[in-house]
Amino acid sequence: MTTATPLQHEAIVIGPRRTTYAASRVALGALLLRDVTVLKKDWAIFVMRTIIQPFLLCFVFLFIFPKIGQSVGGSGAGAESAFATVLVAGVVGISIMFQGVQSVALQMATEFGFTREIEDRVQAPCPIWLVAFEKVLSGALQGVVSAAIVLPIASFVHASGVEAHLTLHWLIVVTMVPLACIAMAALGLILGTSFEPRNIGLMFGFIILPITFLGGTYYQWTRLAPVKIGSWHWLQTIVLINPLIYVNEGMRAAFTNVPHMHLYVIYPVLIAFCVGFLSLGLHNFRRRVLS
Repeated sequence: MTTATPLQHEAIVIGPRRTTYAASRVALGALLLRDVTVLKKDWAIFVMRTIIQPFLLCFVFLFIFPKIGQSVGGSGAGAESAFATVLVAGVVGISIMFQGVQSVALQMATEFGFTREIEDRVQAPCPIWLVAFEKVLSGALQGVVSAAIVLPIASFVHASGVEAHLTLHWLIVVTMVPLACIAMAALGLILGTSFEPRNIGLMFGFIILPITFLGGTYYQWTRLAPVKIGSWHWLQTIVLINPLIYVNEGMRAAFTNVPHMHLYVIYPVLIAFCVGFLSLGLHNFRRRVLS
């Protein structure tokens, strides 16, 4: 007879659990990698979306107008070159704004729409606010790429004799461009979580259009001083609520030597816009997700 031996149970070794911080970091990296993969897959659409509007602005104002004798910014090659210098910096700023709105707000409208794709994102092992912050970070990175694409294009699209005089101030460039991209991506988060998907078209008519035309794309903030009632420079005062005015003035400080708003005003205000937009956008995102 043989004696049956008792079954030997193998011990299951459980490793240390990941901390919430580690899990959130991995989830954030995975969400960013997903957006980068989608961007690489649709890179042609991204490039076309980035360059069409800046190219048309420079082509019309800096190439067609001088060719047909339609002066902008004054008569003479010197005045037209001065306008070109102002416009190129403004074109970079407006490209950053549109990239932030399109990459964050329009994507939010899609994910909160019929497909409810946002429900897959918020199941990641990280806080809800981190999912929204990843959208802002992704939009800001796309804004940096768009600025790098648009600046050389806008610099070379002009008629003969009309040339933008650019001077890169690298310390301002490496600080101002990322700050502007974060502010505009955070604005996109607010818009994407404030407008219903079916009303997203109203966003461009009531929000984006006024911001664009009163954001100093075609002129410097300092040149608005003659527009006044009595001694009150009313337009120069009202446009100070427009975040794009600080972005465009910051781009002129970074890429040109033309007169611009003081940097000790631009930096604190843009930082305040980043904090305010992020706070409101994250609150709206959480409310939309949990509703």
